[in-house]
Amino acid sequence: MKVLAIGIVTLCLLSSAVAGDVTGKVSFDGKAPAAVKLKMNADPICMKGHPTDVYGEEVVVNKNGTLKNVLIYVKDGLGGKTFPAPNQKLVFDQIGCAYKPHVLGIQLGQELEVLNSDPTLHNVHSLSKMNTQFNQAMPIKGMKITKKFDKVETFKVKCEVHTWMGAYIGVFSHPFYAVTGDDGSFTLKGVPAGDYTIEAWHEKYGVQTAKVKVDAAGKVTADFKFKGN
Repeated sequence: MKVLAIGIVTLCLLSSAVAGDVTGKVSFDGKAPAAVKLKMNADPICMKGHPTDVYGEEVVVNKNGTLKNVLIYVKDGLGGKTFPAPNQKLVFDQIGCAYKPHVLGIQLGQELEVLNSDPTLHNVHSLSKMNTQFNQAMPIKGMKITKKFDKVETFKVKCEVHTWMGAYIGVFSHPFYAVTGDDGSFTLKGVPAGDYTIEAWHEKYGVQTAKVKVDAAGKVTADFKFKGN
């Protein structure tokens, strides 16, 4: 599938400082694909958790024509700068027989709490290539396990018990990443002044890049557009 790569970069200078924010949105060009209804009837507990139909999150086009679940991050430009792992623990939940969030960014060494909020058996199987894989059964509601990662990569997580369950985790050596939500926007806060390559990753439509320059106290806008079929 061909990806239309568009990086629109606008620079607005403010007062003196040594870092700025990279903001933008990810738009979608073309007709939104039909949502895929998930068939959860293999597990009655999963069915009971949803009074209405449930749809997959592989492609979610928002009402404003933007794309949800796009992972945005600084790809190049930080050089040898090092950043300590945050003390904040992130939660990766299994609720309603779905992984929440569907796309997650985390820093090297940061704790990830994997939670089972469902009264049914799940397993969390990481398909990582750089980080050590894990395949953990979680049969009890409220069960928690904690994981950390020591290599940069983006990988899929799946559940063999419920084959429709899938999510993605992006591991980074820095804190400059974000995931687009219901309005398709993102902000990379406090990026040090410098020249960067910003990358946008989507599980179906691939990657795009944009070059940006963050000046002292600069605020940069980098917009992306992915093209559907």
